[in-house]
Amino acid sequence: MADYPLIENHGLIGDLQTAALVTTDGTIDWFCCPRFDSPSVFGALLDWEKGGHFAVRPAESAYTTKQLYLPDTAILVTRFMTESGAGEVVDFMPVTGGAATDRHGLVRMLRCVRGSMTFQVEIAPRFDYGRKPHTLHATENGAVFSSEGLTLTVSVVREPGDERLVHTLTGDGDLRVEVALTAGQQRGLVMTSADELPPREIRVAEFQMLFEETRRFWRSWLRQSRYTGRWRETVERSAITLKLMTYAPTGAMVAAPTAGLPEQLGGERNWDYRFTWVRDASFSVYALLGLGFTEEARAFIGWLGDRVKEKAGRDTSTGPLNIMYRVDGSSDLYEEVLEHWEGYQGSAPVRIGNGAAVQLQLDIYGEALDSISFAHQHGIHLDIQGWASLRTLLDWLVDNWDQAGEGLWETRGGRQDFTYGRVMSWVAFDRALRLAAAHGRPAESARWTTERDHIYEQVLAKGWDPERKAFVQHYGSGVLDSALLRMPTVGFITPDDPMWTSTLDAMDRELVTDSLVYRYNPEASPDGLRGSEGTFSLCTFMYVDALARAGRTDQARLVLEKMMTYANHLGLYSEEIALTGRQLGNFPQAFTHLALIDAAITLDETLNRIQHGGV
Repeated sequence: MADYPLIENHGLIGDLQTAALVTTDGTIDWFCCPRFDSPSVFGALLDWEKGGHFAVRPAESAYTTKQLYLPDTAILVTRFMTESGAGEVVDFMPVTGGAATDRHGLVRMLRCVRGSMTFQVEIAPRFDYGRKPHTLHATENGAVFSSEGLTLTVSVVREPGDERLVHTLTGDGDLRVEVALTAGQQRGLVMTSADELPPREIRVAEFQMLFEETRRFWRSWLRQSRYTGRWRETVERSAITLKLMTYAPTGAMVAAPTAGLPEQLGGERNWDYRFTWVRDASFSVYALLGLGFTEEARAFIGWLGDRVKEKAGRDTSTGPLNIMYRVDGSSDLYEEVLEHWEGYQGSAPVRIGNGAAVQLQLDIYGEALDSISFAHQHGIHLDIQGWASLRTLLDWLVDNWDQAGEGLWETRGGRQDFTYGRVMSWVAFDRALRLAAAHGRPAESARWTTERDHIYEQVLAKGWDPERKAFVQHYGSGVLDSALLRMPTVGFITPDDPMWTSTLDAMDRELVTDSLVYRYNPEASPDGLRGSEGTFSLCTFMYVDALARAGRTDQARLVLEKMMTYANHLGLYSEEIALTGRQLGNFPQAFTHLALIDAAITLDETLNRIQHGGV
């Protein structure tokens, strides 16, 4: 188990169709190809012996490492310091175009910056989660790894006259390379998938051109950001991370680029997050438009509109929207267990696919309508066909909002009447009414108004516990749920309403621990799974937002500043924080970074109003 790096000891690189994790010691231990949700090629993160890896390290056994992003980019630099010299590996993926492709590149630039350094490189792919064998054909210019359905071509970067810089050794289907450099020299390797050409000698000038093009792309993209607030560097790093998790051909954002990372070490809460949740992606519209990234928001609204249109007029017994999809919009997310993998630090089972895809989670309709409404305010509109499909969705919701579901947290302990689901159904009708009025579109306005008001009255009657003086997780329970931190955000209740402030006080006492926030207490509300979990980073950032809206700005700022100390060395967050401060769950998590951006924007605006004498 000692071979497994900490979850937070990784950086993320990607090309907007897939991504890779790089450890602080220069090992790529997670890479799926050709898409985020494709089988892994390097999967040592979930099984150190059987998963496969692409390692770069100094030949000297004693070394220290540092890791950073090239400012304003997704180019990752891992630095090595030894007694003989200092070197670095610069990792990036050249950005693909908007069309889906099987051809992707991993570029690993090796540099010696002081003294001398010999790099040892080991490329050990394990195709299809280690289930498919492969062959290796090595040449003087590189090698080709071939497996059923996928090839990886490795080309060597060098100059004429320095062939001896690179020496290849093969065995057991893996490739080992040594690269000896002195200060000022730069060489490396380029690995491409689905490359029809054989390995070739790449000159350093061409290598450098790939680097410059990638740097220009990221810096040009980031210049669209309008955020100039107090936490600019942190917010912009989150924006880049979210862009890395967006599938460019469709505009869909994955919840995380990883699968199977545990919410509790050794536990069974190990899920596949390489899919697009309607909820998470809907939240992205707020964050992206809040920063000024209009095209990304427009692309997702288009993707969401396509999902709504797909079921319009069809049998909608399961609802007009699934809770999650693959990045291409397909909905086959069959869940299976990789029995041959031990899991991160022995955390089994390792699941791929996601069985929660068939759950009923009524809150997604509110989140979808809320994002469409917000996008409308920023000039991103539904077409006529989209509005017709939306009316069909609302017709279904009229007949189905008042039923039990699995809820936001995808519990597997049976359906409940979740208060959050009801609140977001209220949001769905409310936003639909606003959209219809804004455009004069045909709508069942009287019916939608009746249902909206009915939900409101029901939540006040059944979702409120007068003894606890708090809104609760589901009807008939006294359990608190931090999902309800969004109640004032969506306008269901005002931030200064006594019913809300007493709810916030109750959460302070029960769900908050030194600024970190739990989702709920699983012992008080069994969710059908064994074990416990850490605090949810998403919930902590939602707590900051709620505190700021409630006028508790000093507390909100302290919570935000404390939370930022739990980021990894690159400013990245996974799903949860353990009692020890370790990051847990899939990494990095889009939901967390979205909530960070929202919290920073809300708190910054609140502090600015106070600073300028506003209320």
